[in-house]
Amino acid sequence: MTASHDQDAALRIASGRKPFVEPLRLGERLKEIRLANEWTLSDVSQRTGLARSTLSKIENGQTSPTFTAVQKLIGGLDIDLPQLLSQPQTRTRTMGRRDLTRRGSGQLHPTPTYEHELLSCELAQKRMIPFKTIVRARRFEEFSEWVRHDGEEFLMILEGEIQLYSEFYEPLQLTAGDSIYFDSDMGHALVSVSDEDAVVLSVCTPRDGA
Repeated sequence: MTASHDQDAALRIASGRKPFVEPLRLGERLKEIRLANEWTLSDVSQRTGLARSTLSKIENGQTSPTFTAVQKLIGGLDIDLPQLLSQPQTRTRTMGRRDLTRRGSGQLHPTPTYEHELLSCELAQKRMIPFKTIVRARRFEEFSEWVRHDGEEFLMILEGEIQLYSEFYEPLQLTAGDSIYFDSDMGHALVSVSDEDAVVLSVCTPRDGA
């Protein structure tokens, strides 16, 4: 490497610019688009007019598409150029984690209106928060304010019946086997309306999925 190349690299680093541009992975991106649409190579060939063998070589990085081929891909697949040229998504490997919670062994968090049992408590950095709740409340007036938290919530009735109160909707009665999905930053509250306390399973997730 010449001295001028060293100086150019130093200037790029000093200015905060990346010393190189990530190479275009068009073949990987084409395959990603094809698989996402459940297309075979033959399907893409029919859509674009490009030979199946040519498409296979592009996907495997054995050849670079010509400008004409790129135009055919864009037109035939009904996508725009930025979609085709964007970097393929990085696939993250699963770590194979699991966390067993035996019946009645979750972490208990009783409140005046609910008795929560948090599940899968040993697993850190979960994307979902599952818990089972015994609904003790019998009247909406038992809540001093709306229950609300960031993200979204899935709720299924396991036993009994509940009345679901929510900030923007009329009260809704749910019975065993019914389920509902809602934005949990919307005020909500559960009240048992059956003879016995209702039991519900809830799964919450933050809005950003973190």
